[in-house]
Amino acid sequence: MSDKEKSPLGKNPRQNYQMWIILALVAVVLVVSYFSRTGDLVEIQSSRFEDMVTRKDVKKIIVIKNEDLVEITLNAEALQNSIYKQEMDSSSPFGVNPNGPHYKLRIGSVDQFAEYYKEINSKISREQRIDLKYEERSDITGMLFNWGFFFLILFGFWMLMRRMTGGGGPGGQIFNIGKSKAALFDAENKVKITFADVAGLDEAKEEVKEIVEFLKSPEKFTKLGGKIPKGALLVGPPGTGKTLLAKAVAGEAAVPFFSLSGSDFVEMFVGVGAARVRDLFKQAKEKAPCIVFIDEIDAIGRSRGRGQLPGANDERENTLNSLLVEMDGFATDSGVIILGATNRPDVLDSALLRPGRFDRQISIDKPDIVGREHIFRVHLKPIKISKDVDTKKLAAQTPGFAGAEIANVCNEAALIAARKDKKEVDMIDFQDAIDRVIGGLEKKTKIISPEEKKIVAYHEAGHAVAGWFLEHADPLVKVSIVPRGIAALGYAQYLPKEQFLYQTEQLIDEMCMTFGGRASEELVFGKISTGALSDLERITKMAYSIVTIYGMNPEIGNLSFYDSKQSEYNFNKPYSDATAEKIDQEVKKIIDAAYKRTKDLLEKHRDKLEIIAKELLEKEIIFQSDLERLIGKRPFVNQTTYQKFTNDNGKGDDKTEVVAEENSDQAPLPDDPKQDESPKTPAAEEKKDSAT
Repeated sequence: MSDKEKSPLGKNPRQNYQMWIILALVAVVLVVSYFSRTGDLVEIQSSRFEDMVTRKDVKKIIVIKNEDLVEITLNAEALQNSIYKQEMDSSSPFGVNPNGPHYKLRIGSVDQFAEYYKEINSKISREQRIDLKYEERSDITGMLFNWGFFFLILFGFWMLMRRMTGGGGPGGQIFNIGKSKAALFDAENKVKITFADVAGLDEAKEEVKEIVEFLKSPEKFTKLGGKIPKGALLVGPPGTGKTLLAKAVAGEAAVPFFSLSGSDFVEMFVGVGAARVRDLFKQAKEKAPCIVFIDEIDAIGRSRGRGQLPGANDERENTLNSLLVEMDGFATDSGVIILGATNRPDVLDSALLRPGRFDRQISIDKPDIVGREHIFRVHLKPIKISKDVDTKKLAAQTPGFAGAEIANVCNEAALIAARKDKKEVDMIDFQDAIDRVIGGLEKKTKIISPEEKKIVAYHEAGHAVAGWFLEHADPLVKVSIVPRGIAALGYAQYLPKEQFLYQTEQLIDEMCMTFGGRASEELVFGKISTGALSDLERITKMAYSIVTIYGMNPEIGNLSFYDSKQSEYNFNKPYSDATAEKIDQEVKKIIDAAYKRTKDLLEKHRDKLEIIAKELLEKEIIFQSDLERLIGKRPFVNQTTYQKFTNDNGKGDDKTEVVAEENSDQAPLPDDPKQDESPKTPAAEEKKDSAT
């Protein structure tokens, strides 16, 4: 049998001889303790000793000179005596040793005991007399414990030194702390993920494919005078597939691939990060041409000097300086390409982003409807789906979802179908999975009073009616009064458009639709509840965005107080107190006007509000088809994103097509009310907004 057959890892398992040494030392101590148990002997008085001798129970008497102690050993017949047996069993946890000793007697001096023993012998016959034996004894047990403890300390120190120098396995290589922790993927342990497993990132794939192709056949580019790029930075929100794309590069590249995280350079010891950077590039140059992937590079690539105390030595800056020198220094060799990934490019140092280090910044945004369809197809490959599953419809119902969220939806759908003992996953399971990801876990067993349930029904009916009769509101998908999430008692899902710019009328309609729940409560019950907390929060953010960010208010004018590069803890405001007061007044005007408009709209359609609320109380969940059956079709003819996507000649609005080219440097859009949740307790935390 070969060595590789002996162990599944290809090598013999390492014998834990340290444990055997410790067990052997413990066994020696126990054995010595068993055979030299002077401390465990039963101590008796001189009268008891005299009685034992006269009764012929004693077999041997040993006088220990240097301890002024007498050890008495009983004969076999005496050991059967219940009195002796009981005494010795209670005094020693090891049991009775038939070879003795069994009892001990403290004496003043050896000479006095000799005289005393002569007196005892004078009372018995010569045949019964037992000669005394004299010994001088050293404490073997104590000496063994002392020296054993010393040897254990030496043994432990030796083990620690071995682990420090790398001989003790992972976790203790203190002397190798400056070594790089990068994982190497080459021909022997190649990554199995390829570009075929990456969907929805066509432009980004083309960029990284070119890097891989350059490493495979550099002469194709160098014959025209081109140079290999030093590095590429993958930038995008969390979950969009930056790490997955890097794994695909590792799977496709026919060159060694080093992978590590930015936090792997961070250590409590000074100079470790810079040493690891140098060791990483040393290994990479030996394997060149190769690719080095640093995930979450913002852990070491933050701007220098930010948040540093005067005179402090920032270890992160030393690490970054070492990385900058290695990427484009005096002695930089070609053939090593750096791939970095981060979702926070705004905090990176400008020296790291300049050409010559990261020549390319590849933006990986959340996928559009076409990209989401391709991502669904990738994640649906291992799942047994029914024929009614439409990937186009799933892509249309998940706007704003990143690749990680789509993978979560597919997995949740498979789990839901398995929970229902189905043989394949159908469209209803995917609908439930999307609802769970957006709105949270459904809680059908939650006890709600009839009064609260009625408030929730009218609240959600108000959202539905307001959105139904507002031209720019998003189309409704479903309304539910089944509790979801942590504190949401109602849930309304809408299907937003795939657009980049919003006009003032669209934002006002969105605000009015969000006000539908609060306005319905006041109109029907004459009272308001705490259920509109998330609605009011979204409305307030949207109103302030209209005034202070997008310059859509005529009183404030074409001014934007938005700073895309401001830090998280920036307390400075770029306007005066008088302007702040004016902003508050204009925001209140917008909100009051939107609320009045919503309330008037619901008063006009009060009969339809009652119909939908009663249907909700009866069925708990209604869909868009139910609304068309109950209150008729929407008075506005607008194609949804799904309808445009499924039509072969689907042409989007001219407005959307034109503005898409102008959307390069705009500020982030306000949160759209893709779902409304109600009611909610005042102390409850902010609920998760739906994807936008």
